[in-house]
Amino acid sequence: MEMERGERELCYNNNNKLGDNICEEEEKTFDWRGRPSNPSKHGGMRAASFVLGVQAFEIMGIAAVGNNLITYVINEMHFPLSKSANIVTNFIGTVFLLALLGGYLSDSYLGCFWTMLIFGFVELSGFILLSVQAHIPQLKPPKCNMLTSGDQCEEAKGFKSLIFFVALYLVALGSGCVKPNMIAHGADQFNRNEPKQVKKLSTYFNAAYFAFSLGELVALTILVWIQTHSGMDIGFGVSAAAMALGLICLVCGTLLYRNKPPRGSILTPIAQVFVAAFLKRKLVCPSNEQMLNGNQNKMGNGNGTTSNDLGHLPNTQRFRFLDKACIKTQESNITTKENPWKLCTISQVQQVKTLISIVPIFACTIIFNTVLAQLQTFSVQQGSSMNTKLTNNFNIPPASLQAIPYIILIFVVPIYDTFLVPIARRFTGHPSGIAPLHRIGLGLFTVTFSMVFAALMERKRRDIEVSSGEKISIFWITPQFLIFGVSEMFTAVGLIEFFYKQDLKGMQSFLTAITYCSYSFGFYLSSVLVSLVNKISSSSSSKGWLSYNDLNKDRLDLFYWVLAVLSFINFGNYLFWAKWYGKNASNYGDQERHADRRMEELQYNSSNFSSAKIAGDDSVA
Repeated sequence: MEMERGERELCYNNNNKLGDNICEEEEKTFDWRGRPSNPSKHGGMRAASFVLGVQAFEIMGIAAVGNNLITYVINEMHFPLSKSANIVTNFIGTVFLLALLGGYLSDSYLGCFWTMLIFGFVELSGFILLSVQAHIPQLKPPKCNMLTSGDQCEEAKGFKSLIFFVALYLVALGSGCVKPNMIAHGADQFNRNEPKQVKKLSTYFNAAYFAFSLGELVALTILVWIQTHSGMDIGFGVSAAAMALGLICLVCGTLLYRNKPPRGSILTPIAQVFVAAFLKRKLVCPSNEQMLNGNQNKMGNGNGTTSNDLGHLPNTQRFRFLDKACIKTQESNITTKENPWKLCTISQVQQVKTLISIVPIFACTIIFNTVLAQLQTFSVQQGSSMNTKLTNNFNIPPASLQAIPYIILIFVVPIYDTFLVPIARRFTGHPSGIAPLHRIGLGLFTVTFSMVFAALMERKRRDIEVSSGEKISIFWITPQFLIFGVSEMFTAVGLIEFFYKQDLKGMQSFLTAITYCSYSFGFYLSSVLVSLVNKISSSSSSKGWLSYNDLNKDRLDLFYWVLAVLSFINFGNYLFWAKWYGKNASNYGDQERHADRRMEELQYNSSNFSSAKIAGDDSVA
């Protein structure tokens, strides 16, 4: 017991210095047969590599559909431009919103592996149904050229529309539930109590983005080319094949995985804190925190989960009203069994405080993903209005423009992890080189310039084509894709790492799902902005900026400027909340001081403690 307590104190001290929850009581993990996992056989980068394969193939399939979906919706289903853009953004938004369902089912009932396997087959069935509809003429409206005869083209309705949306949202359900578990299951292969594993965990997050970039690159080049030249039915079929390969890859790593078991409903303990705090809202918190339930590590939450199960979390001074959930009343002192809806442990309360604290950081990335929505909708149509000819015999599919940043990133990400991260560690002492909050902020600042370039290039394209009828080269709009790709490397990876490392045991999949919700809200906000801008900019004599099906009549450049301004304002908002989080979070205190000594101190203390433990020296406690 004394040895365990000494280990916990060592973890706390180093957590406060590093600014990450990288040292915590080790969670039990099991192999595929339910036996305790063996560190020499299970987990590590070898097991995580199979999960990276799943991620590459899954993103390959979904990206090929999502990034070129607007072309299919307009040309094959004959929906107007603004409605088509909303269909695409709503679809992608739903994918990421359903990530919450996948994270909840995984952490509460199924576990990462089974959630990925079950919903992977759901996604596969959606791809197959899309391919079937695209192949059978009777399931689509009659062929019609939307560019020349848009008003006469028959829009998909009734059964044809139903088949399309059922297939589309089967893909959304499957992909949404798979996505958070890919990241979480891969990260679960590393033990965050060991300093070397912490570094490997940071490498894994960068490797996950590399797999993502590789899958996107293949989707936006080879698969989009197949869709353009062989038909959307073949293209959707190839997406189905990619998803099938991902499932095979997942199953092949079964013998190597270390699996974290589900813990039952992860939302019940959270709800208990709010209910207990509300019932005791009129009480006054004691000045001595030792009087709060759970500080003696003796009480459970009444749900089979002790404070040890929840992690040994020190109390913080923020959101003090929630501490009332831990106040022992006369009634609770008399009864032998505590009612978990009336009395909670301090660890339970601290978990809820942590969840509330990270909400502002999450919210600041929504505008970022609204920008992403434009690159997958209006920017693709922007490219369709430009000269796509690369050679006399080869035209660039507009949707493939999104491959440009990923071509750069598959080279930049390994260089960043191999060379820049070790150099940054020397200056910051942070295992990731750059702290997740700093990484997020850098991406949010950079993305503003993506929309600035987009607005300038759209104005240039429109003016030249309207005045002279000349179509400028499609390569003029590559900077907006390239800048966004670099900013996404910082923001997306930083956000996932920041959330995953929060000290919320048994909620890693759900926390990862929350990061995907930022994508969802960003795409939904895009739909709202399009409708709002059209309404505000319309008048009795003219339609709104984005109401025409012709970009030469629309004012897409002005819409891009609106997003550039919103992005810059959002960056300022993020600086405020990041400072607020860093100032108040208990695990983020002295992050900027003595940075060059932190990693060495963690390794030194951990090695000393391990040696003392082996030697049977209880004095370390």
